Amino acid sequence: MAKLTKKQKEAASKIEKNKLYSLKDASALIKDLASAKFDESVDIAIRLGVDPRKANQMVRGVVTLPHGTGKDVKVLALVTPDKEAEAKEAGADFVGLDEYLQKIKDGWTDVDVIITMPAVMGKLGPLGRILGPRGLMPNPKTGTVTMDVAKAVAEVKAGKIDFKVDKTGIVHAGIGKVSFGAEQIYDNAHEIIQTLIKLKPTAAKGTYIKGIHLTSTMSPAIALDPKAV
Repeated sequence: MAKLTKKQKEAASKIEKNKLYSLKDASALIKDLASAKFDESVDIAIRLGVDPRKANQMVRGVVTLPHGTGKDVKVLALVTPDKEAEAKEAGADFVGLDEYLQKIKDGWTDVDVIITMPAVMGKLGPLGRILGPRGLMPNPKTGTVTMDVAKAVAEVKAGKIDFKVDKTGIVHAGIGKVSFGAEQIYDNAHEIIQTLIKLKPTAAKGTYIKGIHLTSTMSPAIALDPKAV
């Protein structure tokens, strides 16, 4: 087992053993734990009482974080020429079609989100093996396949993220930076938790939210009280 550094030991000492924190207290504590010289990301992990192997218990959705993610999200808009101008005006970092399809085919995936139109999806099908594993394949359910390209680009730039429960029943999401105020971290975390509660599958029985942990890039995890949210 790797030895903890001095900073890691100091951070761990600030977390009370076996204590379940309120979201408000955890949002303030996560800032106090940060010790890196860079602006650490704040992440949330929520363990759900679902069986992702069953289609009727799959949890997937989108949420617009009130204060954004703090990250400069790089957006590629794969659109026909008539939509290029609005995509650029909305803030897309890369706009085009065939030239970018070829770049992706050649292995280029230096973007965070791809937004496209229904008419273009047929061309993206053959690239599924490249885009799928990286979570870049556009999907109508997450609003990344749409005729309203400008709106989709603007929402992603403003802090809209999509999430999906993994095979272990956990939803992971980046919800900000430690440079955010404690209230901003709270607001963003609260928004995704409440969104997940609304998405509870009717087939899910028993306790739905089993555990919540808040972490920053370099800090130990803070356990939250699921009943308090």
